[in-house]
Amino acid sequence: MFSRSLTSKLRRSQVQVLSRQQLRCLTLHEPQARSILAEFNVPVPRGRLAKTPAEVESIYSELGVPCIIKAQLPQSYQAQGVFEDGLTGRFKRARSSEEAVDMSKSMLGRRFRTTETGDGVLVEKVYVTEMIKSRCKWHLTITFDRERYCPVIIASRTGGEALDQEQPERLRTTKFGLTEGITSEVVDKVSKVLHASPAERENLRSVLRGLCQVFKSKDVTSLEVYPIINAIDETITCVDTKITIDDAASKRQEDIFALRDRAHDIAEEAEAEKYGLVYVKMDGNIGNVVNGAGLAMATNDAIALHGGASANFLDAGGQATKETMVKAFEIILRDTRVKTILVNIYGGITRGDMIAESIIGAATELGPLKVPMVVRLQGTNSELGLKMLEEAKLGLHTEADFGKAAQKAVELVRSAT
Repeated sequence: MFSRSLTSKLRRSQVQVLSRQQLRCLTLHEPQARSILAEFNVPVPRGRLAKTPAEVESIYSELGVPCIIKAQLPQSYQAQGVFEDGLTGRFKRARSSEEAVDMSKSMLGRRFRTTETGDGVLVEKVYVTEMIKSRCKWHLTITFDRERYCPVIIASRTGGEALDQEQPERLRTTKFGLTEGITSEVVDKVSKVLHASPAERENLRSVLRGLCQVFKSKDVTSLEVYPIINAIDETITCVDTKITIDDAASKRQEDIFALRDRAHDIAEEAEAEKYGLVYVKMDGNIGNVVNGAGLAMATNDAIALHGGASANFLDAGGQATKETMVKAFEIILRDTRVKTILVNIYGGITRGDMIAESIIGAATELGPLKVPMVVRLQGTNSELGLKMLEEAKLGLHTEADFGKAAQKAVELVRSAT
């Protein structure tokens, strides 16, 4: 999945741009992320989830201070949007119990719409969290620099919307080693970027060490926080926490992956994942079945180059089997938007004859193909696979050239509409 957070904006501002890589990952809800930080003694605000206005009122009274009411949605969604009744933004401040209840009534059971959510996402919970009086807000992200082969801390003196306007030269990336952890040198460099006072520096040391432990022990690929400085005692509290964990760690981090919220998953993507397929729904009408993430992205680009639009990204991977490939075709053929299917396979481990068997199997199990299919097979047993498809007489279009295959798929869509 691709990060939509402010971290990506920071990365684009660096002189040495962190290389991009498609990763399947788990992004935790903020209450879950804060709970993990608290395990490692990283200061976070108090807060609880609520499903009803009555629960909001109870939590507000329990906290006993002004609070922020946050609509509980996947962390990848934008904060800026609008509810059905016109309320703007998913975060609202409440300085009284009455305000908190009123805000929650405008959120719970309502749909929140952004440029990314179409008809909107139903809000079933809100997060009631204490509001801390602060004198400044920083931004810290710990992630991997895949060009320098090491973890780094991206630091900014300003946070929130001001981050978009900040000058690139004021952003700094500080590398560190997972073995050495947060050394005094690392603390000095980050403190300098943040213009931290001596007292803030010592508090920052403790926070950075805790964040580093979370990053290392929980197989985190990106940890993003906004540390705020308490206006009274200069202590640091981490708010607006976002933690992303590599899906490859699902066996090591079973307790964390048990927290995965499936409520907002796209059904086809969740189904594909069960079969080891990486499927991402898109807005076009050309279905794709490809092996390898790089080739799948290139296939989407080639379709766009010829004036078409993909209905999906689908990486069958190098361990694809006949069963998983039939499932891939089943998912795509269920999509009524799809007017043409492009199969683009470069066989290494994935054999061309197995792909042919899968296509024939899909046609047998799912009924006659209702849309045209363009097949490009190259590599291991590709000639055998193409021969099998020809003998099956399924009316497929075969192409050896990558560009011509994409062009043919686009032409077939145009002729069908």
